[in-house]
Amino acid sequence: MQESVMKAWWDSSHMAGGNAAYVEELYEAYLENPQSVAETWRQVFDSLPKVDGVELESNHTSIRDQFRKLASLGPMARMGAPVATTTGVSDDKQVKVLQLINAYRFRGHQHANLDPLGLWKQERVRDLELSHHSLSEQDFDTVFNVGSYAIGQETMSLGELFKSLNRTYCESIGAEYMHITDTEQKRWIQQRLESVQADPTISREDKLNILKGLTAADGMEKYLGAKFPGAKRFSLEGGDALIPMLKGLITEAGKGGTKEVVIGMAHRGRLNVLVNVLGKNPSVLFDEFSGKHDESLGSGDVKYHAGFSSDFATPGGNVHLALAFNPSHLEIVNPVVMGSVRARLERRNNDANMVLPVTIHGDSAIAGQGVVQETFNMSETRGFAVGGTVRIVINNQVGFTTSKTEDTRSTQYCTDIAKMVQAPIFHVNSDDPEAVLFVTKLALDYRNKFKKDVVIDLVCYRRHGHNEADEPNATQPLMYQKIKKHPVPRQIYADQLVAEGVIEARDSEKMLDDYRAALDHGACVVEEWRPMTEHSVDWSPFLGHDWDAPYDSAISVEKLKELGEKITSYPESHKLQSRVNKLYQDRKAMIAGDKLLDWGMAETLAYADIVDRGNAIRMTGQDSGRGTFFHRHAVLHNQTDASTYMPLKHVREGQGDIDIYDSVLSEEAVMAFEYGYATAEPTCLTIWEAQFGDFANGAQVVFDQFLSSGEAKWGRLCGLTVLLPHGYEGQGPEHSSARLERFLQLCADHNWQVCIPSTPAQVFNMLRRQVIRPMRKPLIVMSPKSLLRHPLATSSLEDLSDGVFHNVIGEIDELDPKKVKRVVMCSGKVYYDLLEQRRKNEQTDVAIIRLEQLYPFPQEECAQVVANYSHVKDWVWCQEEPQNQGAWYSSQHHFWQAIPEGAKLTYAGRQASASPAVGYVSVHNQQQKALVEDALTIK
Repeated sequence: MQESVMKAWWDSSHMAGGNAAYVEELYEAYLENPQSVAETWRQVFDSLPKVDGVELESNHTSIRDQFRKLASLGPMARMGAPVATTTGVSDDKQVKVLQLINAYRFRGHQHANLDPLGLWKQERVRDLELSHHSLSEQDFDTVFNVGSYAIGQETMSLGELFKSLNRTYCESIGAEYMHITDTEQKRWIQQRLESVQADPTISREDKLNILKGLTAADGMEKYLGAKFPGAKRFSLEGGDALIPMLKGLITEAGKGGTKEVVIGMAHRGRLNVLVNVLGKNPSVLFDEFSGKHDESLGSGDVKYHAGFSSDFATPGGNVHLALAFNPSHLEIVNPVVMGSVRARLERRNNDANMVLPVTIHGDSAIAGQGVVQETFNMSETRGFAVGGTVRIVINNQVGFTTSKTEDTRSTQYCTDIAKMVQAPIFHVNSDDPEAVLFVTKLALDYRNKFKKDVVIDLVCYRRHGHNEADEPNATQPLMYQKIKKHPVPRQIYADQLVAEGVIEARDSEKMLDDYRAALDHGACVVEEWRPMTEHSVDWSPFLGHDWDAPYDSAISVEKLKELGEKITSYPESHKLQSRVNKLYQDRKAMIAGDKLLDWGMAETLAYADIVDRGNAIRMTGQDSGRGTFFHRHAVLHNQTDASTYMPLKHVREGQGDIDIYDSVLSEEAVMAFEYGYATAEPTCLTIWEAQFGDFANGAQVVFDQFLSSGEAKWGRLCGLTVLLPHGYEGQGPEHSSARLERFLQLCADHNWQVCIPSTPAQVFNMLRRQVIRPMRKPLIVMSPKSLLRHPLATSSLEDLSDGVFHNVIGEIDELDPKKVKRVVMCSGKVYYDLLEQRRKNEQTDVAIIRLEQLYPFPQEECAQVVANYSHVKDWVWCQEEPQNQGAWYSSQHHFWQAIPEGAKLTYAGRQASASPAVGYVSVHNQQQKALVEDALTIK
């Protein structure tokens, strides 16, 4: 072979680093089936030598090294290298054709016809031009080997190939998948796209179903617009394809055995989905537009935040649908959906195909809100994986009023965030509903096969403003001039079906008239709707109960010892780290009665009793396995081989499950996930633990919009327990306060519990109460740090066995109540500072009362304790937090109600401060000493 030919072949980019993945892909295909690759490449691979007698199939590295060596040689030195040829075709052009195919796979989406309005100005991509590959139309009649191009034939003329590549990658579908490193996944997508040139045959029945869906979407919006002009409804108009898309997705999922689909979405199109997919009765929606509301349902919420549940008939059986309630914090619903799905999956033996999560995003929101990244990052982790999510973007190319992409993101597509987990992305023109249906099925099949996230970018437009009262021409004049002239998707598709002879023009109009008549009638308009029978959890045992609902929680000392022996046992071969070993030896002494129980032992005993009762436990947090403060060590790490062992999983045969996961470094998404899990699983003790209490700041939207108000707004019960380490130990502003005042400010309508336990017995019975009591409310715990090892913060087995969490604890020293002149009320760690100082002072005229539950305020229990001091007029509330923080301002009205009539109440604590705590230990100690002295000094 001439040197020029050799140089052209070896210097072409197929041997360059940019195409290394492509060469490897061809080689992997060759190993599986030599006939699956082009003859040119088969000759190359056939001629590769064995390495030390080892077959090629077992030594991929050496093969790659062989290629690297060849690539590093000069052209003349490579003269002996094997070169594949194609009869009648120059070698360099054959290579260029393969590069052309690869270019379309990589970048064809950039020339796809995605925008229904035709406003996108796509940059020229030279890689997709024939000339870039030294080819031209003069080569159109030349036949080339097409390698792995999955068209069903080994060779094609360049003209046929060029048309095929454009049909596959540059029409209504733009596929991004070559960023995926897994060869099997890429090949699978290529086969599905290229074998039908992204344009499969659609049956007449499917075409009619698409038209019905578009008719319903359009008819619903027009009906609401006429009946309630100017009312906010966040119309779907322009993205109408979402309705046949979702119905097709659910139908296909049902065929494959899916039993539950959980959907999360923001406002755009939500009312349409509620009525036309989930089967919400239109008359109920119309009543909501008219302002009618059942006062017994709590505060309620706006229409476009509402959730709904129903069953949907499919050829594979009924599928339970759940649309999650969602506030205006848009993307925050994604991890909530993931958590709900995880709970449902675990009830169904973790068969990912049984439960399908679907999240629907806005284009500006998916690119702009950080919780999206957090949720993607969680998607394949051990504690949060759900077998992949189908993510749909309603891409109307504009946020509230911002349509310039340089203002909304720094990437070409709003979906580029999905590439962080190598999710395939299918952009599709929403005015081509058959293409939409094709990518929907493709996305579902990919998710079910590979158990990974997949994204559909439904490129559409917004016919009205952000809401129907907005004037969009003010900020998007060119876009809305185009929209006014653009026919609705229903009309475009109806005209297409008429032209194809599938229907006649009058059929389309009759379909629309029938739909409007159904809306007038007010009945369900979804043929597939069925009464709910497929949901997998029963909340009825937890309905209608109050805080004082009776429950039996006593436990014998013998049972505690039995459980204690189980949770301090581990295999002899499991070597513990020295400090952990000491901790476990101490725990064995506690069970034997030789030591009092500390916090970690009492907490672990609570978990042991809960799983022994048959309830499950799920705990997540950034260091939950060992505990941020080295106190829990529920997961034991073998120092020999790094294997793990959890004694709590070995309490008894048939016990409840327990999972403790160290979470990703996120508060917002992780806590939202746990909220979603707890709303779908009432029998499990679900716990989220902050690394430090103030880190809960990162999850504030979850507290505000879901946990504190979800029951009042949406009737959603939730038993999530939140552990927030809290206490002033001189560690500075960021590691002191869990912002107790924020949680107390949100207290109303008996929405949750706020507790500050101060003894091991209290945490033991508080956690058990959360499961055993037949009601489900969130539990906010200001959990300790220094109290985990405080010498006074201990309990006996007998203290635990009474089974009662005491909302108020009175004086524990033997003081004569008649001699008491001042009573100090407090919560948490400061109690021990007060107690130690009082004992040091040998004071007998100051009593100390602990409030272990600040909300709901235990008025009756407090009255029983206060009765001993009815003669005392001097009452003090003492806290570590600054005066404008902590419980003083938020709970002061409760304190006034609790003290005797005519008594005065004063404050002892830090002065008001913008910062939660000082940053200097010396100043902290000075302040702590001063507030304790102030509380104990009778004026």
